[in-house]
Amino acid sequence: MSNEAFFSEVANEIGAQAVDRSDDTCLRYGETTLPAGDRHLPGVLFPASTTDVQAIVRAANRNKVPLWPISTGQNIGLGSRAPVAPGQVVVDLGRRMNRIIEVNDELGYAVVEPGVSFQALQDELVRRGDRLMVSATSGPPLGGVLGNALDKGGGYGPYFDHFGMLCGMEIVLGSGDTIRTGDGSLASDELLNWHVSKYSFGPVLDGLFAQSNYGIVTRAGVWLMPRPPAAQSFHFVFPDDDDFGAIIDLCRPLKMSNFVPTLFRVCNDNYVIGSEETNPEYASGGGKRAVSPEARRALQKKYGLGAWIVSGAFYGPSAQAIAPQIERVKAHFGASGKARYIAHDEAEKIVPLKTAIDAMTGRPTSGELGLLKWRPGGGNSWFLPGTPMLGAKAAELDRLARAIYAEHGMDFMVMHVASARFARGLHVMVWNRADADENARADACYKKLVLEFARRGISVGRAPTDYQELHAGMLMPEFRQACAAIKKALDPNGIIAPGKYGIS
Repeated sequence: MSNEAFFSEVANEIGAQAVDRSDDTCLRYGETTLPAGDRHLPGVLFPASTTDVQAIVRAANRNKVPLWPISTGQNIGLGSRAPVAPGQVVVDLGRRMNRIIEVNDELGYAVVEPGVSFQALQDELVRRGDRLMVSATSGPPLGGVLGNALDKGGGYGPYFDHFGMLCGMEIVLGSGDTIRTGDGSLASDELLNWHVSKYSFGPVLDGLFAQSNYGIVTRAGVWLMPRPPAAQSFHFVFPDDDDFGAIIDLCRPLKMSNFVPTLFRVCNDNYVIGSEETNPEYASGGGKRAVSPEARRALQKKYGLGAWIVSGAFYGPSAQAIAPQIERVKAHFGASGKARYIAHDEAEKIVPLKTAIDAMTGRPTSGELGLLKWRPGGGNSWFLPGTPMLGAKAAELDRLARAIYAEHGMDFMVMHVASARFARGLHVMVWNRADADENARADACYKKLVLEFARRGISVGRAPTDYQELHAGMLMPEFRQACAAIKKALDPNGIIAPGKYGIS
């Protein structure tokens, strides 16, 4: 391995402005919010084109230097910009590869480079008349559209499956060769259907590049939803922690029939209120215990909320046209005898619920970043298991997670994103990373969650870099062997992100 020769070659081939080895830059790009600490890295590269990426990959092969590609580095709680292992060179695709190459208003898609953020795409769509709607996350507006999709991130509306909404990629493989997927694989300069036809002649290779290290995606098409003339959200508050199972059973038929077009956001009070508050008992408890039921009830009363908050939305030609749908969903949840309805207009005045409304109507928002301030010290990670949409099973898993959080003195924060048959649970952990004991407890809490959920047959949708090898070790050996064989075929020298998602 020769870092000096590698950086010299890259500077000569694509320009010295593409190389930054300063201490300040390396420190910033090595920062994480995770328990294992920050990463040491030898430098950061800023390619401006697919050709630049090819040159970097080929130089890395010659010098046996491992690369860590990122889009915008806003993967907060899952690793941010830092590599999975020290010594990897960060390739920041977002700094200079940030073009919106095309927006097709008639067919409803955009073609973007990795540096295009949700906010940048939204701004461009607004500039063009706001006829199309980006499927936004409730995470950082500066998060990358492609990076989020390739890590299997999601939104809340009908186009929530962000990887599923990609169509036609350009990818630099570990050899430095470039391929196109879908109809883009045609050996032609005229590619009429590249970003509208997902399945073309031959194998579908796109999925190989989600949560993997087989190549570097340098552009892709993303499908966009026509913006409806009107949207009306609805929200229901449930008073008790034990209401979760009933909530899941209420949501399931509305999604299986597709009566509700959005996903349901089923959030506990700490998740919703924590974006606006800090833990009122942190100082008195020294960070060693979870927030008390009494303090939770006081915050619930302050915001007019409860132990659980359920949110969804309808789209239509006007608010009047949507009104019958709202009445039907009110009757459905009202039959439980426990749900209290919050209308769209009222919810817009409650800041945490406004965040949900924005997310479901394609408006990037930073509202939920406030969760990072619930406790001091900057520690944050996400545990992302799921549950079938069966109330009894969901309630059992909720009780399990709560008990593990409490055992380690962590505050239980969760949002379940519920569809027809499955709900993904976004379990947030916030702690004081500067406190050695609290940091160790957060690490132990995550690991116990992983082990106990795995014992019950449950994996995760995404994983922080600190724990990717832990999760990978729970997969069947034959699956890991297949992943390793693909890695060897597409990246024979193991240059691109070795160790990412446990693939070496």
